[in-house]
Amino acid sequence: MALLEIEHLKKYFSTPRGMVHAVDDVSFTIDQGETMGLVGESGCGKSTLGRTIIHLLESTGGTIGFQGKDVTHLKKDGLKKLREDMQIIFQDPYSSLNPRLTIRDTIMEPLKLSGRFSGTAMDGEADRLMDLVGIEKRFRMSYPHELDGGRRQRVGIARAIALNPKFVVCDEPVSALDVSIQAQILNLLMDLQDQYGLTYLFVTHDLSVVRHISTNICVMYLGQMVETCPTQELFDHPMHPYTKALLSAIPTVDIHNRNQRILLKGEINSPINPKPGCRFALRCPYATEKCHEPVELHQVSPGHYCSCCRINEIKDEVRK
Repeated sequence: MALLEIEHLKKYFSTPRGMVHAVDDVSFTIDQGETMGLVGESGCGKSTLGRTIIHLLESTGGTIGFQGKDVTHLKKDGLKKLREDMQIIFQDPYSSLNPRLTIRDTIMEPLKLSGRFSGTAMDGEADRLMDLVGIEKRFRMSYPHELDGGRRQRVGIARAIALNPKFVVCDEPVSALDVSIQAQILNLLMDLQDQYGLTYLFVTHDLSVVRHISTNICVMYLGQMVETCPTQELFDHPMHPYTKALLSAIPTVDIHNRNQRILLKGEINSPINPKPGCRFALRCPYATEKCHEPVELHQVSPGHYCSCCRINEIKDEVRK
């Protein structure tokens, strides 16, 4: 059952030079209890897409469907209810926490805003949430600057799941952490998903991380979706030339199984008033005049969608 249905979603920003097409005609669905990995290089619109879905940013066009209802344009009361079901874990666990609030007060903040709990109940619930995410009670009255990055991110996770949301945007939640701590946070997120049936949109630029946690993967380039399919299918049979280049950049310690690095050349297209056609065409080694015509995601195999208009011509070469 689809929990989230995004159709032709757009988010543009006005600048003196024109409109920045940060998210441009993006469509996908996420089923209940699944994790959709959203990958792409910095500036491709991943975080903007996640924030637009949960209404931290208002969309320019398209629709957001949640639990079978259109929640694209909600009034104040409807938006308050939606925020209980949709939450976000931010990338930087330091700047996303109020430095003047203790850990206990930070976790209690959404509980207070909901109006569901009495003072005594809130205190006990805060202790339960701290225990759930692995924060010792001795840190209850500590402030964010007194904790390490891993503990701060656990506080952010506790705050996000305090009201039992159904959908959580994980906006690069481990990119600011040490590698050893990253594994702990990823395992915590997966344990919480199993325990509470959470649904994630996991935003990251690290394909090794997204392979570990995601059910399906969407690849973005300059505001548009270029490929989407189940996780293992993407790693086994990448179709889009941009996806292939991303996969070739994954570091490996196996000297007998190293991918040949694909170095992208050419000018990066501007997201300001972009021209029709594939936005990757200026950097693609397979591009022809045909690539400058309008292109959309189309199915290339069951469950596998790609926006490359020349995929049937270059498929064998791309899979090598």
